[in-house]
Amino acid sequence: MRVIPTRSSPSAHWTRHLAPLLLACLLAAAWGSVVQTQWNLQALVGLGVDIPASERARATWQDLIGFAPVYAGILAAGWLPALPVAAFLARRWPAWRSALLAVAAGFGMVAAVRAIDALAPMPVFIDATRHLTGLLAMAAGAVIGGFLYARLTAR
Repeated sequence: MRVIPTRSSPSAHWTRHLAPLLLACLLAAAWGSVVQTQWNLQALVGLGVDIPASERARATWQDLIGFAPVYAGILAAGWLPALPVAAFLARRWPAWRSALLAVAAGFGMVAAVRAIDALAPMPVFIDATRHLTGLLAMAAGAVIGGFLYARLTAR
């Protein structure tokens, strides 16, 4: 009996990519949540407020539960256009696939945050992104998430 190779269905393609994408988004959202929490707490320390380690841990945990899901939605909004474009480009330059997806994830995050800032009534939605240093610290998590996605979905 001869086995004829079949093409994978589009649904098989999506399911193969969904779990890695969710894991990458979870990592990036957790990273961004911790960065923004510690950024805000450090700003309070700069004003002379004493924040014990137990309070830092409690605030971080609360933000992981409360802010990280919101931030994951922000990431998803930025990644939705960015990652398919990077995947398209990676077909032309396969050696650059991981770098393209990682950079696209970072740019997608920055674009989504800046779009929200433009629409939000307050000056910035996430205080850590007010300055370039904080924005880059949060984007680093998105880049790492994009790289993780690329590695988990590599052939």
